[in-house]
Amino acid sequence: SRLNSVGKTAKIKGFRPGKVPARVVRQKYGPAVRQEVLGEIMQQSFTDAVVQEKLRPAGGPKIETEEEDGKSFTYVATFEVLPDVELKDLDKIKVEKPDVQIRDEDLDDMLLTLRRQRAEWNEVERKAKDGDQVIVDFTGTLDGEEFQGGSGTEIPVVLGQGQMLPDFEKGLKGMAAGDEKSIKVKFPKDYPAEELAGKKADFAIKMHKVNEEVLPELDDEFAKGFNVEEGGLEQFKSEVRENMEREARQKVDSDIREQTLNGLIDTNPIDVPQALVHEEMHSMQHEAMQRLGIEDHDQAPPMENFKEAADKRVRLGLLLRQVISDHEVKVDEGDLKARVEEMCAGYENSDEMVNMYMANPQIMQQIEPMVAEQKAVNWLLENGK
Repeated sequence: SRLNSVGKTAKIKGFRPGKVPARVVRQKYGPAVRQEVLGEIMQQSFTDAVVQEKLRPAGGPKIETEEEDGKSFTYVATFEVLPDVELKDLDKIKVEKPDVQIRDEDLDDMLLTLRRQRAEWNEVERKAKDGDQVIVDFTGTLDGEEFQGGSGTEIPVVLGQGQMLPDFEKGLKGMAAGDEKSIKVKFPKDYPAEELAGKKADFAIKMHKVNEEVLPELDDEFAKGFNVEEGGLEQFKSEVRENMEREARQKVDSDIREQTLNGLIDTNPIDVPQALVHEEMHSMQHEAMQRLGIEDHDQAPPMENFKEAADKRVRLGLLLRQVISDHEVKVDEGDLKARVEEMCAGYENSDEMVNMYMANPQIMQQIEPMVAEQKAVNWLLENGK
């Protein structure tokens, strides 16, 4: 049938279109047409067989054809199927919910952190102590030999913040501008550079400056620096506390979600199709490349690095899908809007962002399954302990 169709339009030298003998058409186009037809037959018959046997493929099939006798055609399709998931012991999932309160002292700590971000450093003529910024040169040696990464010129170090190893910071305390001395520094046993791990090195130190931290006043002017134009300092404090409370809620929700999902996995072990795991590994590798700004695939992190995380993602996806199906979890417009509002809460123009997201069908298509999964987690929480 296909050869007849081809013959009507085939252009072969020496014959008029539509007048090419069937034998010539078969000779010229036969093998290609046969492959095309067999491909379509395989695709259709595979689909029919999957539907008939009520199978759920987890990926494309591997096709092996058997020798033909010219009259019949046989092939074997091998593929993984999605597991039949029967959820159990959902009421045995245990979760500890952290109780987090933002106290006045927490707010004070945060305000101090914000002031320190905008601090000035004034040079002082005295010995260095915790909280000071010192400007130093140093040269490190191991058995009399300098080692890579062990030297620096005019390096700023804030004492007491753990920027440097404890022995190094301890040696800097009590030095004044112009002082020079040698100190011994012990590297911890788990230090990333193996050649230094657990060893003692000598450091020659030269102190250039000792700077004292000068914090800005906590007043209305300070609040203006954070775009609080009305309400002054009290409004600023209110917004900072609100942000801290929102971040605390998000952290608690994230912690609870992680516990719930781990409980779901522990109570419902299933076999996961490796085709899906491999597909997820590839997706995670691509995400990592985008985050790291890598375009050359040869420079990408090895796919094997993502195997464990990909397996967990696939496992959770299958289990949560079953929770959604078994308990008829539905997502409505209100659920979607609440999620978008939560995502946009940190922006100054949050209302505009919410409207922009809600009007974008592609973004909403990505958000909907996230909301459905969260509703499934909420169901598990309500029915767990």
